[in-house]
Amino acid sequence: MFTYFTSGTCSRQIIFDVDEDNKIHNVKFIGGCGGNTQGVARLAEGKDINEVEELLKGVKCKNNTSCPDQLSRAITAYKQSIENK
Repeated sequence: MFTYFTSGTCSRQIIFDVDEDNKIHNVKFIGGCGGNTQGVARLAEGKDINEVEELLKGVKCKNNTSCPDQLSRAITAYKQSIENK
C-alpha cells in the first residue's frame, strides 16, 4: 500500500495498491468531495498506472491542481519510490 499526502486540494491523502502487473487497485482518497473522489477511484481501478498517470496529469480545479491531478502525482511519487529501492 502506498500513501501520498496531497497538496492544494480538499483531499488530504491518497492511498492505493499496485499489483505485479503494474495495475492500480484500492484507490482511496482521504477527504475531498466524496462523489468526485469515489468516481476517480472507480475509474482508475485495475488500470495500468502509466495510463492513469498520463490521463489525469494536469487536470485543474483550484490552486492549479485537483484530486485527479494529485492521483497522477501520487503515481509519479510511487514510481520514484520503487526506483530508489
